Amino acid sequence: MTISPRTRGFICLTSHPEGCKQNVLKQINYVKSKGPVNGPKKVLVIGASTGFGLASRITSAFGAGASTIGVYFEKPGSPGKTASAGWYNTAAFEDFANEAGLYAKSINGDAFSNEIKQQTIELIKADLGQIDLVIYSLASPKRVHPLTGETHNSVLKPIEGDFSDKTVDFHTGIVSTVSITPANDEEIKNTVAVMGGEDWEMWIDALKKEGLLAQGATTVAYSYIGPEVTEPVYRKGTIGRAKDHLEATAFTITDKLQDIGGKAYVSVNKALVTQASSAIPVIPLYISLLYKVMKAKGIHEGCIEQISRLFREHLYSGNALQTDEKGRIRIDDWEMRADVQEEVFTQWQKATTETLPEIGDLEGYKQDFFNLFGFEVAGVNYDAEVEEVVAIRGLQD
Repeated sequence: MTISPRTRGFICLTSHPEGCKQNVLKQINYVKSKGPVNGPKKVLVIGASTGFGLASRITSAFGAGASTIGVYFEKPGSPGKTASAGWYNTAAFEDFANEAGLYAKSINGDAFSNEIKQQTIELIKADLGQIDLVIYSLASPKRVHPLTGETHNSVLKPIEGDFSDKTVDFHTGIVSTVSITPANDEEIKNTVAVMGGEDWEMWIDALKKEGLLAQGATTVAYSYIGPEVTEPVYRKGTIGRAKDHLEATAFTITDKLQDIGGKAYVSVNKALVTQASSAIPVIPLYISLLYKVMKAKGIHEGCIEQISRLFREHLYSGNALQTDEKGRIRIDDWEMRADVQEEVFTQWQKATTETLPEIGDLEGYKQDFFNLFGFEVAGVNYDAEVEEVVAIRGLQD
C-alpha cells in the first residue's frame, strides 16, 4: 500500500516503514561516524522503540558493540493498516544489528506488568547471563499497577494555581493562549504512579533478586527540567512532581546496588520533539523558538546526538562522572546556557501567529514531528507502495 500521514491533534495515526528504517539507519551511521565507545556489552533498554530509548539501544549496539534486549509496547501492522512507528523502528534496528553480527532480541508488551518483567528475566538468563546497563525510558499516559490492579492515568496540569500562557498549534502555526486549572491531589498521585520511579525500582529489584545485574552495573533513567517559561506546567506541575520522584528513586536504587558496586543515575536531557512533548501545552512554542536559537549557534542536537554524548562524555568517558548538586547528569547543558535562554525568552515575548515564522523554527518542529512516524524523510519515495506488515526478527513470543 502507499502510506501518507493522517493526524489527529498531536498524534499521527499512520507510520511509514521505509521512512522509519531510514531514520534508524541515519542514527546508526551517526554513532558509527563518532567511533567506538568503551561502553557496556550487555544492555537492557526498557522503552526501546522510539526517542531516547531507541537512541540508547543504537548507541549501545553500534557504538559499544553491545548485545541488546529491548522492551516496548507497540502495535504490529495488519493488511491495509500500518504498524506503530516504534514497531517499524525496532524491525529496522534488529535487521541492521543482525547484519552487523550483533545480538538483538525484544519483548513486546506492558513493561509495567509482572509478566513482561518475568519474560525479560527468563530471556536474560537464557541468552546473556547478566546485564551491564539498564536504560529506563518509558513514556506512557497510564499504568496498571502490577500489585493492586489499579489503573493510574497521568495528567498534564499545574499544581500551584491556574495557569495561562502562550502555546502554538504546530499544524496551523496559530499562537493562542492556553489556560489550565490546577491538578487535585488524586491527579498528582496518579501522575507520580505512572511517571515516577516506582516501576524503575521494581525492574531493578526484580533483576537484582535473580542475580542478573553484573558487578558495577549502571542504570539510567531520563528526565527533563526546562526553563522558567515552562516551569508552571512542567517542572512545577504534575509531571515535575513525577520527575522529582524519579530523581529521588535514583538514590534509593544506588543504595540497593552498593553490594555489587552498581549505580543509578538520572540524565536530564534536552527539550526535543516527541509524541509526549507535543501533548504538553506551551512546550511546542518553546521548542520552536529554542530550535531557532540553538541551530543558529550550531549547538542543536537530536536524540541520537544527545545519547551519543551521554555515553561518550559522561557514562563511559573514563573520567570521574560529573553531576549537578542533586546528583543528576546534565546533557541539557547547551539548552540551559544563559545566552540561549536569554534569546529564547526575548523571542517568547514577541511570539505571535504573525511573528513566529520568522523568529521560530516551526517548520523544523513539524518536520521532526513527522519524522517520528517515518514521514518527510529525505530519500524516501512516498508514492511507492510498501509492505505494511513487517516482522521483527528478534521478537520473543
